[in-house]
Amino acid sequence: MMRYLYWGLTILFAIVVACFAVSNRTPVDLEFWPLPLALSVPIYLVVLVVLLLGLLVGWLVGWVGSWAVRRERRRHAKRIEELERDLGRLHSAAGPASAKSLVSLG
Repeated sequence: MMRYLYWGLTILFAIVVACFAVSNRTPVDLEFWPLPLALSVPIYLVVLVVLLLGLLVGWLVGWVGSWAVRRERRRHAKRIEELERDLGRLHSAAGPASAKSLVSLG
């Protein structure tokens, strides 16, 4: 179901982008000051490139901002593994009868 929704929205987005591109084919001149470089490109290309750059910058900021959370998650995962190993060692050292009594106490 989600696959159909994903592809439906993707096709709808592609149609909107195609209509936007066909409707905005007027060329604009871009000059890169202080360089003596000037380009004549369609306005839809300028808008879509700026939109894509904005999305990439937003994604990058979110990714960098989540470094601390990912580091903390890895630290917790290592601690959980360590505690589970210790618990397994305690269960095996205590024997099967003691393990049942430990489970019933906890």
